[in-house]
Amino acid sequence: MAREGDERLKADLRVIAGEYPGAGYRTAWALLWREGLPINHKRVQRLWKEAGLTQPRKRKRRRRTVEGVPVKATHADHVWTDDFIHDRTVGGGALRMLTVEDEYTREGLAVEVGSSMPAGQVKAVLADLFEGRGLPGYLRSDNGPEFIAHELTEWLTERGVQTHHIAPGSPWQNAYGESGGAALRRECLNQELFHGVLDAKVKTGLWRQRYNRQRPHSALGYRTPEEFREGVRIPLLERGQPSTYHRRQENGRKRRNRANEPSLSLPLVRS
Repeated sequence: MAREGDERLKADLRVIAGEYPGAGYRTAWALLWREGLPINHKRVQRLWKEAGLTQPRKRKRRRRTVEGVPVKATHADHVWTDDFIHDRTVGGGALRMLTVEDEYTREGLAVEVGSSMPAGQVKAVLADLFEGRGLPGYLRSDNGPEFIAHELTEWLTERGVQTHHIAPGSPWQNAYGESGGAALRRECLNQELFHGVLDAKVKTGLWRQRYNRQRPHSALGYRTPEEFREGVRIPLLERGQPSTYHRRQENGRKRRNRANEPSLSLPLVRS
């Protein structure tokens, strides 16, 4: 027999799955807690599965060489990352979007939309961010012509911003930009029809506000990027938090430390 309220909760979970395509039961659980419903995450996992909302598990790609992310961000505004995303209007017109993200707080700083995105427009977007937020220590970019343009690189250097271009064919060096772009694609571009550049600007702008202020991020302890930047604590979520990336990482470190500890076993002495 189904527990009382299960069907209503399943309906709520379907709504969440529709608003956040690609999200898992942990994100749904965090959203329910944020709305004042202190529900056990195991119950959410069961209902999520019964409702057929479970996402297929992604298979990890193997790389022959393992490289870390150069210049890892250690505080807000230490490293920003930018990238391009392409889409089309209903009429087939080209849309090019410049995304800028703070790698430490995961905040979406900008989603600039245009039919094209020349270096001058990229510079204008960055100038507005610098004026309103200050200068980052580094700006991580791909190897697109707009970002390696001599004019833009010189302009950034004059302002004391160091640039880092990822190695060709190494998208994992821009993992945060890739992740933020994938969220934009899943939760906005794949869900909306764009009737022009202005329409795309409005809809991506609304998505960015929701991403920064409402969408809990598992890597941030199920806080939103803005809450994480402001140091907000959510004791209810901390008390009921299920396994997350950081907990798995910590458990992995403990296992490795135990494996590296010298053995204290005494040699066997035979009489």
